Amino acid sequence: MKLRRAPAAALATLAVLTACGTDDNSGLPGAVDFSAETLRCAPDGGTLLASGSSAQANAMEVWVNTYQANCDGSQINYKPTGSGAGIQELLQGTTAFAGSDSLLTEPEVAESRSVCNQGGREGEAIHLPMVAGPIAIGYNLPGVDDLVLDAATAARIFDSEITRWNDPAIAALNPGARLPDLPITPFHRSDGSGTTDNFTSYLHASAPDAWPYEPDKNWRGHGGQAAEGSSGLVGMVQQNEGAIAYFELSYAHQNHITTARIDTGARRPVAASVENSSNAVAQADVTGRGGDLALELDYATREEGAYPIVLVTYEILCDRGNNPDALPLTKAFLRYTASPEGQDQLAGIDYAPMPDDIIRQVRQTIRGLQ
Repeated sequence: MKLRRAPAAALATLAVLTACGTDDNSGLPGAVDFSAETLRCAPDGGTLLASGSSAQANAMEVWVNTYQANCDGSQINYKPTGSGAGIQELLQGTTAFAGSDSLLTEPEVAESRSVCNQGGREGEAIHLPMVAGPIAIGYNLPGVDDLVLDAATAARIFDSEITRWNDPAIAALNPGARLPDLPITPFHRSDGSGTTDNFTSYLHASAPDAWPYEPDKNWRGHGGQAAEGSSGLVGMVQQNEGAIAYFELSYAHQNHITTARIDTGARRPVAASVENSSNAVAQADVTGRGGDLALELDYATREEGAYPIVLVTYEILCDRGNNPDALPLTKAFLRYTASPEGQDQLAGIDYAPMPDDIIRQVRQTIRGLQ
């Protein structure tokens, strides 16, 4: 496989070919030319199918475009179908890896053993943390450009207990703000989503009395309206005055949606930003064993400058027993996404690179995939 440099017209075509699903965003940076030493292409190219998290769709689009622009003969198709759907497709053996913002359950790990048994090897699915970022609470409230919420108030809004923007609980967090007497329309994901799982993990960990439901990829709260995918929620917020929803910061910035700061109990409310989410991820503990790098996040953190509503997106695949036909391209592509160059591309599109000690372990695990 020879490394090549794609002309601008080819890069535009690649952007169209790889923007699958409903979560396409425009305005992302174009592909970057790398040397053969920096980006080591799979020797024989081929086609790679993957699916899952829409939270990492923008990162995947940049990574896929860059890899394909540099590596002749490689076709990578990532479908942002949502974490739940991506995991199911992996467990059905139809994709090389799944992107998920939630950890596999024990039954799902057990089920993966029936898929991770190709090429005479037996393995199971593992988690490779590849990208992180804040889940922003975006809202459409003309005249209010700075909004502060805490976990209990956000929980009551999304559970349809607080129904108007001038509610005393919101006013107490925003002294001096001109909050209108306007109905609140909360929106949540209609599809199984790791973004929902992480958002409700924050609500449950930080305000269990206000949000008594166990975290889940599927919405458990009452009331509100639903939309599919992060882009669906963005559209609803844009179209409806008084709307509020949750989605990745990259979607908020790409679509010029104002986001709330979070009162965590620290000295100052914390804004959704790459730096503040990196501060939160750096506190995570690795709870997986062997090559499994599952992380445990502290959603109830009160550390200064740590934004608590953060998700980590994992690439989930077999440690052993991967499809031998897809394995060389899978390893080459993931090796690039985990490289310093691949990680450096994230900050410019509102994602947080993984901490150095974690991403080093990811690279080591990728080298050992079989």
